[in-house]
Amino acid sequence: MKLSVSITTYNHDKYIAQALESVLVQRTKFDYEMIIGEDGSKDNTRKIVQDYQNRFPDKIRLFLNERKNVIYIDGIPTGSWNLVNNLKHAKGEYIALLDGDDYWTNPYKLQKQVDFLDNHPECAICFHNVTVFHEEGEHEPFNHFSDNRKEIFTLKDLLRGNFIHTSSVMFRRGLFGEFPQWYYKCKMGDWPLHILNAQYGDIGYINQVMAAYRVHSMGVWSPKNQIEMKIDSICAANKIRHVLNHKHKKNLNYTLTQWYKQIMRDIKFLAEKRNFDDASYYSRKCFNKFLNLDEVSNRMLTELFFIGHFPRLTYLVIRKSYRKILSIIC
Repeated sequence: MKLSVSITTYNHDKYIAQALESVLVQRTKFDYEMIIGEDGSKDNTRKIVQDYQNRFPDKIRLFLNERKNVIYIDGIPTGSWNLVNNLKHAKGEYIALLDGDDYWTNPYKLQKQVDFLDNHPECAICFHNVTVFHEEGEHEPFNHFSDNRKEIFTLKDLLRGNFIHTSSVMFRRGLFGEFPQWYYKCKMGDWPLHILNAQYGDIGYINQVMAAYRVHSMGVWSPKNQIEMKIDSICAANKIRHVLNHKHKKNLNYTLTQWYKQIMRDIKFLAEKRNFDDASYYSRKCFNKFLNLDEVSNRMLTELFFIGHFPRLTYLVIRKSYRKILSIIC
């Protein structure tokens, strides 16, 4: 088996048929399998994927998961178990990923990526451009990357933040063996997975739009604001850090420093706009998450504490003598 296509889905009855059809129309010179992990949806997703499996029994392997297997982090369900279960059952030399609410737009996508990996043995991963579109139509669709992206990326680039859309990635199976336990403690599954793979080769980029990423209210990441995503990324980065060598730890530490600064700017912006409830909520959340991290300065913790507990007072301080008062407190 040359390729396994891993499709994870949960409550995607409006989208899953389009995702599956975009895989079935792929034109390839090799055989590939479709592995569908259905995570106990509350809508008609399970019925739809069962129908497709009945229609294409030689092509589709279906795993009907139970909600008891779902891994919760901070009370929030994740898709980590579903994804890992799919990958453990994959037989292909390569693996391509697709979320059940996205779809592919080029029938030669799989052939192009397999050809790339076959011709670039130094690469562990390859990915391509995608179109990002808002289902409600509040924003115009746009391509995720401009046309001047380089062809080869490295782990150093990836440690600055995830730039690989799930629906665009293909990688070599079995590069790192078993998933480490810390992986199951990350809310996100894609970025840590790419980092695990990128330790064994470069990351190739194909400058073609071959997938569509759907932004909608039920998406895993779409409704989250930038602060939530940075918090989750920081938590994942702190779990990843201990498996990296000294050189890559320094690169990740630099990224963490930038994320901390961005979070503080975002929280202060909320306070300045008199959105005190959100400013207080995220300040308290960050304070609790970052309290025991050595690289977080006392100044930042103090700012988070005051905005978290006294947002209106801090708003006045920001406007008048914010830096002077904080310098005395710190």
